[in-house]
Amino acid sequence: MAILEVKDLCKTYITNKRQNNVLRNVNFTVEEGEMVAIMGPSGSGKSTLLYTVSGMDSMTAGQVNFRGKDISKLNGKKLAELRLNEMEFIFQQMYMLRNLSVIDNIVLPARQSKANTLSAKEKLERAKELMRKLGIIDIADNNINEVSGGQLQRACICRSMINSPNMIFADEPTGALNRASSNEVMQELSKINKEGTTIMLVTHDTKVAAECNRVLYIVDGNINGEYTVTQGDHRKRQRGLNNWLLEMGF
Repeated sequence: MAILEVKDLCKTYITNKRQNNVLRNVNFTVEEGEMVAIMGPSGSGKSTLLYTVSGMDSMTAGQVNFRGKDISKLNGKKLAELRLNEMEFIFQQMYMLRNLSVIDNIVLPARQSKANTLSAKEKLERAKELMRKLGIIDIADNNINEVSGGQLQRACICRSMINSPNMIFADEPTGALNRASSNEVMQELSKINKEGTTIMLVTHDTKVAAECNRVLYIVDGNINGEYTVTQGDHRKRQRGLNNWLLEMGF
């Protein structure tokens, strides 16, 4: 069953009276439980696509249905509620409030959500449970400038899971990390996906994309190709993806 359906999506910016068509009649679907990567050259529209289908940016034309709701028809309040309660976001830059501890940053979306009916104590316990699962419970009371980049990104994953979202959107979630931290973060995202959360992520890293089920390749605002990642160990998956990307001109 499709959780996300994108139909004839267009996004146009006007700069100095000139029209820049960043997305051009994009069509695709994401099934529940999938992990899908968006790849393509720099400036191809990858991040714009992610932000537009998640309602973080407005569309110029077309339709985006998220769990049967046309997000273009939602007002600002309804769209904000949808993003808070049913979607979550992970970014390359790990945005957290500097005046809060790591665990307070993680639990903040739960405190803001009217749909999350857990008590304040239960919300805190869920945050601790998520931190234990991701191996960072020992930094719960630290300030965000007292932890490593890998720890902070895993804390961002905990924050993204606090309201049990249906789908996570991630923009280069490993882009600011070294290889060891990147591997740890992708292991955690893969676990979350296997537990049932749908994930769509933008990446330039074939090792990251090889963890996904499917890759969409975008060039100049169009989906130019789609690849189903082969089964097998990671080296086999990455080798098959690399061969396809070479054919696509990556």
